[in-house]
Amino acid sequence: MDSASDRPAEPVRRSPYRGNDPRTYWKSAVSGRAPDGLENLYAKKFAIDETTRIATAGSCFAQHIARNMRERGFQVLDLEPAPRQVSTSTGNRYGYGIYSARFGNIYYARQLLQLVQEALGQRAPSDAVWTRDGRYYDALRPAVEPTGLETAELVAAHRRRHVHRVKMLLNRVDVFVFTFGLTEGWVHRESGTVYPTAPGTIAGDFDPDVYEFRNFGYADVYEDFVAFRELVHSVNPDVKFLITVSPVPLAATASGGHVLPATVYSKSVLRAVAGDLATRFDDVDYFPSYEIVTSVFAGNDFFDETGRNVRPEGVDLVMDYFFAEHRPPNGHDDGAAAARAAEPSPQRVVEGEEVFCEEALLEAFGP
Repeated sequence: MDSASDRPAEPVRRSPYRGNDPRTYWKSAVSGRAPDGLENLYAKKFAIDETTRIATAGSCFAQHIARNMRERGFQVLDLEPAPRQVSTSTGNRYGYGIYSARFGNIYYARQLLQLVQEALGQRAPSDAVWTRDGRYYDALRPAVEPTGLETAELVAAHRRRHVHRVKMLLNRVDVFVFTFGLTEGWVHRESGTVYPTAPGTIAGDFDPDVYEFRNFGYADVYEDFVAFRELVHSVNPDVKFLITVSPVPLAATASGGHVLPATVYSKSVLRAVAGDLATRFDDVDYFPSYEIVTSVFAGNDFFDETGRNVRPEGVDLVMDYFFAEHRPPNGHDDGAAAARAAEPSPQRVVEGEEVFCEEALLEAFGP
């Protein structure tokens, strides 16, 4: 009888998983680690440094990205600044200094696409002026004038200036940072114009014969962003895009279902779109802020008692992962950390979400 040593050795079984990087396995990459201890979570596609001209836009959570980048010395463009005599806090109430132009929050890819089409003279929005209590509002950014304007003509003049500034921004930007926020929106039936909030929330009045609810699906969101990217490249071919998904749940759903599965559906669509865009295009990078805040291993520690507002610790952790790859200009990271320590953290984040987030206003219509 042959001994074991005389038998031929069994060939090593091949597997596409054998020898892969430890970060590709849950056990070695996530299990037993604290939320701030995930190694190689994000690897940048392209560099962002102090010479990079950055534009920021998106949903409420995008405000944190813009603020943190400014604090750390990055060149975040502001093509529509507040008048010099206006304080920062007052300017923020009127939509100044939050993003790279006075867009207000841009929750949907369709909203972003239509804005760029308008800036390039390819689209004129319909039903673009709403009223409330005798005052007039830009329906496409109703929160930037909290008390409205005196006439519809003045609203139109403000919008022409805004759209001109957006066109200037497209020509100057090197990296466009956009945070996907929602899939549920309200659309003008006849023209397809999409609004950042439902008519009747801030201004205007809801008429089901004029407006309809739209829950944008995967194909809608994907195709809208691809069209946006192509339009931007038509005037500025070298622009790159850094995209994220907001971890903030829906304040309310118009789908008729429970808000929890409605939130999961919306975020799942946006996350799938973001992943496919980053896979398809070399000039599109995805940063996993959504996963950092919402992944089950982190528990619920990064949300306050409402389950919607992201705590300062969550925002800071997201930005720490980001700036580990995109190193701030020399000396600015320490200054930003000191500013965070000196500022009352809960007030910093909660106020930002409530004051500058139109969607949060929907809670006022609930029980």
